[in-house]
Amino acid sequence: MTFMGLNKIGAISRQIVLAAGALTLAGFSSAAIAATVGYAEPGQLGFQQAASPVAEEIHFFHDAILMPIITVITLFVLALLIYVCVRFSAKANPNPSRTTHSTILEVAWTLVPVLILVVMAIPSFRLLTHQIALPTADITVKVTGKQWYWSYEYPKDGGDFSFDSLMKPENEINLAKGDLRLLSVDNEAVVPMGKVVRLQITAADVIHSFVIQSLGVRMDAVPGRLNEVWFKAEREGMYYGQCSKLCGKDHAYMPIAFRVVSPEKYQAWLLEAKKKYASNSTDALTFADATSAARQ
Repeated sequence: MTFMGLNKIGAISRQIVLAAGALTLAGFSSAAIAATVGYAEPGQLGFQQAASPVAEEIHFFHDAILMPIITVITLFVLALLIYVCVRFSAKANPNPSRTTHSTILEVAWTLVPVLILVVMAIPSFRLLTHQIALPTADITVKVTGKQWYWSYEYPKDGGDFSFDSLMKPENEINLAKGDLRLLSVDNEAVVPMGKVVRLQITAADVIHSFVIQSLGVRMDAVPGRLNEVWFKAEREGMYYGQCSKLCGKDHAYMPIAFRVVSPEKYQAWLLEAKKKYASNSTDALTFADATSAARQ
């Protein structure tokens, strides 16, 4: 085969590889676009879709800052390892150098990581500030983690009622109605879209962790301590989360479910919830305690 023929084959091979790479990237992009909001799909890569300003900032920090830095460092270290293996092998370098110190090299490998950390620290501290500096809240909801369910309390200026939220058992899951196994609950917390929701989070027994990924919310629930976090949902829908602390044998069975609705629907829900949970608060507590006791 001639040299020109080999060049043509090489060019065709490169085109095939590039086309395959483009299709792969397009597939990942489509998968990201098609991913549902509020929970992860089987086989999904990356974060759940962001539905709040803080979640969007988290995604930007990860995708536009951390990943490029990680990729460049990984490729640099790989290239350095390959260079060292080739350049300083026993065959290529039969008489090794006795050099033990290099001032320039030592300054470089100290200064460069410091500069990288500074580049990462500035947006990282800005994001942390946005997460913990609470704006003026429109609604406050108190969340209490218990073994193994969540209790929600809407204060006097927000309805003056409370309820427990337990995972639906297998026999009550209705896939046709959109229920999700291990995520759907009997009583969903409801908040309005476009409003700042302040969550006051604590625990009644052991340490839990309250996480709703699509809303950029993560906060530990610690007995005897009231932690605060906030979110502002930008679209309606169901948003699921789970306890992310190993809090006991039923740690995997205490999902979080928040339904975001329009302000008008929220006001209508408040009227219904006041009646429902005012009359059923004792029954709900009894059922929650009975379920917890049965699991023990």
